[in-house]
Amino acid sequence: MSADLEPAAGGPRRRDWWVAAGMAVTAVSAAVSSFSGLRSLAVATGWPAWLAPLLPLTIDAYAVTATRVWLARSTRSARARRFARWNALLAVGLSLVGNGFWHLAEAGIVALGWPVVLAAGSVPPVVLGLLSHLAVLRGEDEPEPGTAAVPGRTPSQDTAGPEAEDSLLSAARAADAEYRATHDGRPITRDALRKALQVSTARAGEVMRELRKAPEVVNRQGL
Repeated sequence: MSADLEPAAGGPRRRDWWVAAGMAVTAVSAAVSSFSGLRSLAVATGWPAWLAPLLPLTIDAYAVTATRVWLARSTRSARARRFARWNALLAVGLSLVGNGFWHLAEAGIVALGWPVVLAAGSVPPVVLGLLSHLAVLRGEDEPEPGTAAVPGRTPSQDTAGPEAEDSLLSAARAADAEYRATHDGRPITRDALRKALQVSTARAGEVMRELRKAPEVVNRQGL
């Protein structure tokens, strides 16, 4: 393949506009069709016509918010990330079930009984409660589990004294060396350092700045 189509090693990746255009068209089509189905379901279950758009808007906003909290790097709490993941899946499921049930009812295959009316009317308050709880969880600063513990370290060492600082920097150097060995010599990222040291994102950033100042790191990078 010609050089102008391949990004240089370590250089920025070029955006594929065909992929971006395809995703944009698909997203708009899905949003419009889903909005129409859920709005029609709301009207059919007794919502006033001027309030009916709130049902699809509530579900879509629920899905976007939960997905954002789930995938965003700014989410530091493992509990918040897990809760957001399940809520994102629940929001997608609500949209699928609501649209599917409306099309079945429109085709005369099923009837809109009282359970459907009750479910459609309950969506806004239930979603509000779930997102309020998610917002509280997101405010926590809890390190995510699932990474190997650094020998001799405890969570309290985020704010420990000079000796602990030296130990933390030594652990950071070791983590950086291991990362470089498995990533073609590239320096460790902040997220990888955070997981290796089991510290907060802000603390990992501070350690990374100290790590970059270390003489052995500077010499290795040829600076």
